[in-house]
Amino acid sequence: MSAFAFGGIPARAVEDVVARHDLLFSRALLTEYRAVPAELLARRKITAVQWRALVAGIAAAVAVGRVVVPRKRLQLCRDPGDDMLLDVCLAGRADVLVTGDADLLSVDAEQLRAVGLASLRILTPRAYLAGARERM
Repeated sequence: MSAFAFGGIPARAVEDVVARHDLLFSRALLTEYRAVPAELLARRKITAVQWRALVAGIAAAVAVGRVVVPRKRLQLCRDPGDDMLLDVCLAGRADVLVTGDADLLSVDAEQLRAVGLASLRILTPRAYLAGARERM
């Protein structure tokens, strides 16, 4: 969400992800994406201009993405609310999750292997972009 509201490195990472990977969503994740922009605006965490950019960015991402149906509920994150992203990764057989969320970034490779996500890399936008440049 920060990519759409604030731009910068997260926005560049999203652009690259869209070009190279399938975006994955679940119904639960889409529900959160509908609710969060209004909450951020109400709490004055973003401006009206940022709200419009956030809503438009989410809509554009969802339009090119694919909805998956998680069959398993994982419990790996320090923040249980973030587990839904790992559920989506498992259901969609994702190979990369780009995030700035510290709770997701703290999940280690051994934990991922134990639940069937051995090939998943969880990267910050900066680390993802650094790897993308190396692949070019």
